[in-house]
Amino acid sequence: MSNDPLLDTCTTREAAVLLGVSLRTAQIWVEEGALRAWKTPGGHRRIIRSSVDDLLRSRGAVFPKQKYEILAVEDEPILRRLYEAKLGGVADARLRVAENGYEGLMRIGEHRPDLLITDLMMPGMDGFELLRTLREMPELASMRVIVVTSLDDDEIAARGGLPEGVALFHKPVSLPQLLQLVEAYREIANPGRTAP
Repeated sequence: MSNDPLLDTCTTREAAVLLGVSLRTAQIWVEEGALRAWKTPGGHRRIIRSSVDDLLRSRGAVFPKQKYEILAVEDEPILRRLYEAKLGGVADARLRVAENGYEGLMRIGEHRPDLLITDLMMPGMDGFELLRTLREMPELASMRVIVVTSLDDDEIAARGGLPEGVALFHKPVSLPQLLQLVEAYREIANPGRTAP
């Protein structure tokens, strides 16, 4: 550790991981001045570590975690509406939806969800590509993932399978079972919290 606080720095990605936010959120905080940073001659941002520490200390008051964030990526409008109707009622949760993998990645970049529920077969970027892309982002390692698909186990295996730790539901999905798992994940993330 350097005696000069300006030399004790981290990358934007490292700051995002330390703060538990998406890379884009950390970039926005730099642009807004919430994180102090400078650029190397090569144009790379270096964030002053003490500003990350200051933000971590004050985060409870400034950035309280009020909702359990759920993102549902589904191309079928009826299932999206069903998710909105049923998952929107989960205690302490906020649900956002996306129609395909590209839109899902954009939503994740805007605000990292605690839980991702995704279909596998979608136009454009499908769920397999979405999951492969997310696996390359270590800052999202703590995000829970549930897959809801009409593919059978053999079809999933033929396309490369699912990452370890992904929960799998086959369509037609049992909403009571899905809600039970979502509630369990929410409770693990926010033990003892209930809706106001």
